[in-house]
Amino acid sequence: MIRAHGGKLVHRVAEEKERESLVRLVDSLPRLPLNERETADIEMIAIGAMSPLEGFMNREDYVSVLDLKRLAKGLPWTIPVVLSAKEGHGDEFREGEKIALVGPEGEVLGVLDLEEKFAVDKEQEAEKVLLTTDESHPGVQYLKSIGDVYLGGPITLIQRPKHRRFEDFRLDPRETRVLFKAKGWETIVAFQTRNPIHRAHEYLQKCALEVVDGLLVHPLVGQTRGEDIPADVRMECYRALFENYYPRTRTALSIFPAAMRYAGPREAIFHALVRKNYGCSHMIVGRDHAGVGNFYGPFDAHYIFGEFDRYEIDITPMFFDNSFFCRTCGNMASSKTCPHGSADHVALSGTKVREMLARGEMPPPEFTRPEVAEILMEYYRKRNKEQNG
Repeated sequence: MIRAHGGKLVHRVAEEKERESLVRLVDSLPRLPLNERETADIEMIAIGAMSPLEGFMNREDYVSVLDLKRLAKGLPWTIPVVLSAKEGHGDEFREGEKIALVGPEGEVLGVLDLEEKFAVDKEQEAEKVLLTTDESHPGVQYLKSIGDVYLGGPITLIQRPKHRRFEDFRLDPRETRVLFKAKGWETIVAFQTRNPIHRAHEYLQKCALEVVDGLLVHPLVGQTRGEDIPADVRMECYRALFENYYPRTRTALSIFPAAMRYAGPREAIFHALVRKNYGCSHMIVGRDHAGVGNFYGPFDAHYIFGEFDRYEIDITPMFFDNSFFCRTCGNMASSKTCPHGSADHVALSGTKVREMLARGEMPPPEFTRPEVAEILMEYYRKRNKEQNG
């Protein structure tokens, strides 16, 4: 099976005596509350999903990622994974000391060994990572919401954040690797999404499944912008599709608990590297992967893979063009396979579909399977009822 990024799957979860020792220690430590993204990140680091990271980035790695899309030692990495000091916190933190990291319910999740405390230029980070400083970009909005001082160093997880959703679908990288081995899969393609599945997604996944042994559908269920469809609704759509249209022996559904960065091409590389850590050998990269609005070109997320040696990235990207249902062909197709004009194509944007659903209109079956459309219709019926009192 494919090796983890950097060669070793990181494990930063405290076991037995170490955990007991840290639990006794945390009451004497300064505390830092984590926001939703940081809470997801500490868990992702600890379970190895972000290997080779063993903690939040120090200055050298941070600058190298911004400027070179690589960690300081040269390994490809495109997204800063950082911890910000919060307003009212920071002055009391000293390099070389431990800090207790506090989750959303006031529980201590882990400990940071603070190696470096450094000020950053967040506008520069936005320009280099998100390619914009436009405040309508959700990633820029996030940067403006956090402090200007980052805290770097390795972490140790004492307890996992409390999860009340998707327990049956929550698999760590070690567990997905065991699952793939048990199924006898050598090559596995990952599919990342933060949107409800539609026929075009299904088409990409099944095209990829013609090439590899297994498919891991891995929906992102961490923090997203408010207008995205909630994760529980999206998961319900996937379950309906798996029950009716997917071969069970060759597919698996599990969640990806990270926050969305909306960083377009850089996030496409990040998504591929972390799926490699989950044991996937291939990754579907579709049109405008991890994009938002019109901030990125439709195929920028394809082009960025050309900046790296394929052996450095190791996981194989599978690039797909925009796909649609062609009424004349009578099936799903793309511009690479269909000779007919756009008048024959059923290709709706996510915005258009959300508008239809909000009006109570059922999307056409050429765009969405009826089982999925009904789940989405029910969600919008409830939402409209709540909004209208």
